[in-house]
Amino acid sequence: MKKSRTRTAGRVALATVLSAGLLLTACGDDDDSTASDDTAAETTEESTETTEEAPLDDATTEVEDGVLTVELVDYAFENLPESVPAGTQLAVENTSTEEFHELIAFRLPDDEERTSDELVELPEDELMALFAGPPATVLLAGPDGGEQTAAVGDGTLTEPGRYVLFCSIPTGADPAELEAQAADPEAGPPAEDPDAGPPHFVHGMHADLVVE
Repeated sequence: MKKSRTRTAGRVALATVLSAGLLLTACGDDDDSTASDDTAAETTEESTETTEEAPLDDATTEVEDGVLTVELVDYAFENLPESVPAGTQLAVENTSTEEFHELIAFRLPDDEERTSDELVELPEDELMALFAGPPATVLLAGPDGGEQTAAVGDGTLTEPGRYVLFCSIPTGADPAELEAQAADPEAGPPAEDPDAGPPHFVHGMHADLVVE
């Protein structure tokens, strides 16, 4: 994996756009086109098959020298166990040939018992309340093994608890534009792509992770 570039405060703005703006706007939008809905349904079926073939508690998962490399695929997190020790540093490797992906990790309140499957179905106002604070970390990477960018934190999860992971990149978004935004977030968010579909978590790119 290529070396990570940890970003400064400007990268937090990028993370805010991805984890709040794109996530909440797309999730709460009831006016998505029929084509987008059809695409989401088809891809969800495909991602379900992928998840069944590669369960989260795969015995091959390893934390090496305190680092867990999570593979970003269309549309799932692979090589992800059910739990990791506190202090584990996440890293990402994007093996998709077309899609830009991210890993956003939010620590859930101690009294929150719903799974990521249930959380992504919540209405926009409930999601906004639940994810009101900054994420624990945001890691981004372009397709074909693109260089990892640490937009928030460096991937280290220090606080024990239960986390939800998800990718809010719109389906079909231009990787080149997202790469440019990661390089210069102060230029503002990328222009809305009318051809882009719903965020990747709609297709199943979300997961639960316990930090012990």
